[in-house]
Amino acid sequence: MDFRTLVDLPVKQLKINHSHKIMMLGSCFAENIGRKLQENKFRCDINPYGVLYNPCSLASAMCEVNGRKVYTEDDLFFRQGQWHSSMHHSSFSDESKEVCLHRINERIRHTFEVLQTLDYVIITLGSAYIYKDKETGRVVGNCHKLPEKSFDRYCIGNLEELKSEIKTLKDLFLSHHSGVKLIFTVSPIRHIRDGLHENQMSKAMLMACMLDKELIDNEHAFYFPAYEIMMDELRDYRFYADDMVHPSELAINYIWECFSKSYFDKNTILLIKEWNEIKKALNHKPFRADSEEYKSFLRQIVLKIERVKEKCPYLDVQKELELCHILLK
Repeated sequence: MDFRTLVDLPVKQLKINHSHKIMMLGSCFAENIGRKLQENKFRCDINPYGVLYNPCSLASAMCEVNGRKVYTEDDLFFRQGQWHSSMHHSSFSDESKEVCLHRINERIRHTFEVLQTLDYVIITLGSAYIYKDKETGRVVGNCHKLPEKSFDRYCIGNLEELKSEIKTLKDLFLSHHSGVKLIFTVSPIRHIRDGLHENQMSKAMLMACMLDKELIDNEHAFYFPAYEIMMDELRDYRFYADDMVHPSELAINYIWECFSKSYFDKNTILLIKEWNEIKKALNHKPFRADSEEYKSFLRQIVLKIERVKEKCPYLDVQKELELCHILLK
C-alpha cells in the first residue's frame, strides 16, 4: 500500500536533451534545478539578475534585458561598504562601483544574446508579494537588508494584474524566438516571513494563474507541478532543511527525478547516467597518485569522456579533460 498522494507528471508534454539551450528564472528552487542541469552537462543559464521571487520583479528584469539597459551610478546605492543594485542579488555587489557596474552590464549583454537562441525557459514563481522603493516607486528585486520603512510591501491581490505580469514574461521570450517553450512552476519554498496565512494566499494566487489557459496554453507555455509534489508526495518535515522552510537535498533530488521522468527521453537519461559514472570516477581518491595503476585508470576516464563527447558534441567537458591531463603529468 502506498501512503502517498501521487501527483500526475506531464510525461508526454515535452522532451529536453543536451542539444537544447535552457534558461532558469525565479526563486531559489530555480537555482536548485538549474544546478542539477548544469552538473549533468546541460547548457543552462541561471538567473541573470540572481534570485527573484515574484512575477513583477521577473518581468521588470527581463524587460531591462530586452531593452539592453545600461546601468549607471544613478542605478546603484552605497551601503555597508559596498555598491548595490536594488534589482540584483548581492553577488553583483562590490566595494568598487566600476566592478559592480561591469558585472551587471556584462550579464545583461550576455543574457540578451542568449535570448535569441533559447529552446526552453523554466520559470519558478515564488511569491505574489512585491516590494516597491518608497522614493522611486519602482519594484525592487532585492532589499539588501535595508530598513523595512524604505519599502512599500504588498501582495498583488488582483488576479488580472498578476496574470498580466506573467504574460509580459511569456510574450517577451516568444518575441525573440517563436519556437521557445516555457515551463512554469510554483516554488515549494514557503515564504514564512510573509506570514503562514499570507504565504498560503500568495501561493494560491500563483496557482490560480497556472490554471489560466491563455497563459498555460500547452503550445508555448506548460506547467510542472513542483509545488504539488512537495505538498502532497513529500508532506513530512524530514523532507525539509533545518530551517523547516526550504526543501532538503533529499526532496530536491526527488523532485529532480520527477522532472527527469517528465522531460528527458531514454537516451538523455542514459547519457546522464554515463556522465555521473565519469564524475564518480573523477572524484576517486587514489592510494598512490603517482602509481602506473592510477595513471591507467585516468587514461580510461579520458577515453570515456571522449566517447561521451563524440555521442553528444554539445557537452562542455574541457574542464574534466584538463583535470585528467594535469593528474597524468
